[in-house]
Amino acid sequence: MTTQQQNSQAKKFGLPNIILILGLSVLLFGEAYFGYRLYTLSREQEQIKEDYSMSNNITFGLFSVDQWRDRIAEVVNGQVQDFHMTRAQKKALQAQVEKQLHDLIGKTVAEINKPQKTLGGKLKKFAFNSMVNADEIQAQVPSFAKTIIDKVNSPASEKRLKHIATSKLNQLGKQTYDSTSIANFEATKYLYKKYHVSDPVTFNKRINADLAAIRAVTYNYAYAMVGCVVFALGLWLLMRKQVHLHSTLFVMSLLFALIMLMVGITTSIIEVDARIQSLNFMLMGEKVAFENQVLFFQSKSILGVIEVLIKQPKPDAVLIGILIMLFVIVLPVLRIIARGIHISGSKKIAENKVVKYLAFESGKWDMADVMIVGILMTYIGLNGILKSQLSNLNIHNSVLTTVTANNTSLQPGYFIFACYVVYAFILSYILKRITTKKDPDHLSDTIATN
Repeated sequence: MTTQQQNSQAKKFGLPNIILILGLSVLLFGEAYFGYRLYTLSREQEQIKEDYSMSNNITFGLFSVDQWRDRIAEVVNGQVQDFHMTRAQKKALQAQVEKQLHDLIGKTVAEINKPQKTLGGKLKKFAFNSMVNADEIQAQVPSFAKTIIDKVNSPASEKRLKHIATSKLNQLGKQTYDSTSIANFEATKYLYKKYHVSDPVTFNKRINADLAAIRAVTYNYAYAMVGCVVFALGLWLLMRKQVHLHSTLFVMSLLFALIMLMVGITTSIIEVDARIQSLNFMLMGEKVAFENQVLFFQSKSILGVIEVLIKQPKPDAVLIGILIMLFVIVLPVLRIIARGIHISGSKKIAENKVVKYLAFESGKWDMADVMIVGILMTYIGLNGILKSQLSNLNIHNSVLTTVTANNTSLQPGYFIFACYVVYAFILSYILKRITTKKDPDHLSDTIATN
């Protein structure tokens, strides 16, 4: 490079470029801050939902023997404690007692009056018929039955019977063993201490309130990130004729793209959440209910998906994870670096075959756009399958009522990653416009000086 060219470069890289760098640096810092907050809130939301799914997991609820035991015991104990015999029930029970007494007396008389072969038997038969009038005994049966019913319904007898029934029920409950009871107790104790609550109702309210607040703020940060990038793109329209600022603006634009890429691959992109929202049925006239039973929950980022695949014992899963990492993360980062080197580096580095290939020709290997379509198709497929399967669990009849919920959704990380793909495509177009507009005879010098 000649002295004249160096002076030209110094002149071009003057105050306007410095002001542009400082201004865009503020905007870049804003994008980085919004991205960091989006990432941390996404992780926090994922952790909260994992805690929620653990506490409300169907294994510890609808599939738990302890939960069924407690609910049934509560209903039965309530029925026992509140039990009082009505007049109609007393009348029906007295009729049953009378019938049993009549049958018992009849059988006894028949047994005594049957033919006797022994002398003792004949004497007993004679004495019974001489001293006992069976018809008089049968006539006294209603008063005997009434006395028995009154005795059974006395406060002392009623209390004693309730105590016997309750103690037997509690004894049966203690004999019922659930293999998940210890794990459920430890998990519940840990979660309640973590969120400073003492019961499941308060826990669920606290979780839902936290998630609602995080969801609103998360999307605000996502919109702010996109707003920073849109503002940076708007500068290209304002400075389309300021050729001497294009190199600086393009390099700064690449940094915006890099931040979007990093946030897009580390923030949750999809969330799969299937649950039984409510299951109600009647038992002995009492309502038994199970609420918010989580069937399945999973939330993953692109980086998380790659990590899961690489950790699989199957070689094909490991290979897929490595390929996704290479073509969705590594290659886009290399393209960004190569473009920055090409547009701002010296002639020798800018014209390097590897740099030029990565900057201009490697786009056909960049699978970020394919990943966007793949995630969308996965979401559509999973959502459709879950809706179909959960709809089969929706039951509405006089005995049982179940309501299911499918909360599967795309997360802000997906939209940020999609915005990166669009932004990267726009930068590719801008790079070609910058390079093709230059005079081929002075292309290298212009690249170096800009």
